[in-house]
Order: sequence, then structure tokens, then C-alpha cells
Amino acid sequence: MDQKQVNHVTIDEIAARAGVSKTTVSRYLNNGSVSEEKRERIRAIIEETGYTPSRRAQDLRRGTSRTIGVLLPQIDSERIGRIVAGISQVLEEQDFQLLLATTGSHIDRELAYLSYFKNDQVDGILFIPDRLTPKHEEAILSSTVPVVIIGQKTSYASCVYHDEYASARELTELLLRTGNQKIGILSMTMRSTAVGSERLRGFYAALEQYGLTVKAPWLIRTGAGIGDGYAACRKLLQKHPDVEAVLCSTDQLAIGAIKYLREQNKRIPADVAVAGMGHDHLSEFITPRLTTVHYAYKTSGMEAARILLQILDNEIDLHKQFQLGYRIIEQETTERAESDTDTAS
Repeated sequence: MDQKQVNHVTIDEIAARAGVSKTTVSRYLNNGSVSEEKRERIRAIIEETGYTPSRRAQDLRRGTSRTIGVLLPQIDSERIGRIVAGISQVLEEQDFQLLLATTGSHIDRELAYLSYFKNDQVDGILFIPDRLTPKHEEAILSSTVPVVIIGQKTSYASCVYHDEYASARELTELLLRTGNQKIGILSMTMRSTAVGSERLRGFYAALEQYGLTVKAPWLIRTGAGIGDGYAACRKLLQKHPDVEAVLCSTDQLAIGAIKYLREQNKRIPADVAVAGMGHDHLSEFITPRLTTVHYAYKTSGMEAARILLQILDNEIDLHKQFQLGYRIIEQETTERAESDTDTAS
């Protein structure tokens, strides 16, 4: 084999020809634990091809460049920040580095980064998608490095996710138990998001249990920000000024709704109750304090990182599905009492 061919041999090709994983080849190059049979096969292929470790592989040999790719929809999000904090805590303890990439939730960028991470020979990928498509499935199944998904449930990869359905149902039941029947729902318009659809399904299930239904225009689909919540609440009240509660699929929407209701001199919750989801830090500082759902976002990052490290250690992905719980935080925007004061003043 001539020198030009030698220079184009990659660790992926070595792994494929030896019939082992890329991680096993990396362990061989790092003098790690590899069975004698696999060690001999790898050694034979390396001798046959004349493979020379890349600079990164040489760094790996010195134990200074272990890297995990982390694929994010955006960085200006409290949810994402909490997830990444959990990932960092676990990986840094094991001397792994993080390579972060943001996509703006564009599918083409996500697919491109999945390919880039693979070609750049990161040891594994932690992926936080807003939605999953057949193209994602194809890219993940064809990946030469393990991928763990955070925030979405799937059968074709290991994943860590939250019980969106049950949490939305319980939050809705909280509003219904306090006598609210005319309930408006502000829901994000996100294309094919499992999270959004599961929360909406939970809302509807609780209403059905109480013999109620919500149809347009009681359901307002909108964006994700505070301004979107403000505009959606205005639209809701213009159509239904007698609304008794506003149920929001995120805290940001709820905060926008509260702002509009206060401007309309609506007492919260005496006139209109409000609930959000996500336990954004602002929910503790606005007046009145927001009833919401707490999800263990940091824990989800920690668990996903642990699952990925386990896959790397065992060289097998069992497609583990890890569901996390939630906690209803009942605060002033839904508390009903005979001594209610005007919290909108």
C-alpha cells in the first residue's frame, strides 16, 4: 500500500475491518483493556494498512483529549443551561471534555452536526432535540459512535425523558379542583414535538375526566417567548372575556399571560388563575408567584452522561429508556381562598 493510501486510513476503517467498535480500537491504541482475540485482529489490520494514529489519537494515548459532542437546539434557555450543567458535572469528573454545537432547532443543521461529530471522532454524542424525524433515526442508527437522546422518548437509541403527559394532566386537575371550568390553553406551535403533544394530551385527558372539552378558540397556539404569551392571552380574552383559568405549556408563556392580565386589571387568581410548566427561575420572582411544574433538567443531563459513559465502558448500547419524575409547585397564581386579596394591584 502506497503512502497516499496509508494517510487516508481512519480509525473507523480499522474498526470496520477488524470487526470491532471504534471505542475498542481507541482502547487498543491507549493500551486499555481489550480481549486478546480482538487485540490480535486490530494489530493485524494496523500492520496490513500501515495505519498511523492521528494527532487526536496520539492525544488520546496520552489521556488528554477524551471528548463528548453535545448537540443543543439553543443556548439562551434555562432548561438547556440546567441540562448542560448536569452533563458537565458528570463528564468533568471522568476527565471528558465537551464539544458544544447549537442548531437553532434546524433539522439540516442537526443532521450535519451528527455527521460532523462522527467524522471528528468524538467518543459519543449527547443530543437534545426539539423533535425527532425519520432522518434523525437514520443518522443515529448509522452513527459510528453512541448517541444518547435527552428530552425525547425513542426506541432506537438510549434516552432520558420526562413524564410530560402525567405532569400536564395533574396540573390541569389542580385547576379543575378549585372550580375552574372555562379554561384557555396557550400551547407552543412546535412542529411534531413529542413534548408539546404529550403535554396537550395530558391537558385534554384531565378535562375529559371532568366532562369538559377545549376546542378552538379556547386553544391558542403560539410561539415560546414571554411576548408570545402576552399576545396569545390577549387573543384568548378578546374571544372569551369570561375565561376562568389560563393553562400554559411553558412558564415563559405564563409570565406573558400574567403581564397582560395585570394590565387588564384582572385579579390573579381571584378573576383568572394561571399555571405554567418548567419551573423557570422567574416563576419565583414575579408577582404573584407562578404555579408550575418542576422537571429535573439537571438530573436528566447527569443521567444521560452516565448512560453514555456506561455504553462506552461496556461497548454495547442496550437502548435504555430512563423516565424522570416531576413535582407540582403550587403557588399564588392558583391558590384560591375566601380571603383572597387583589394580587394584580
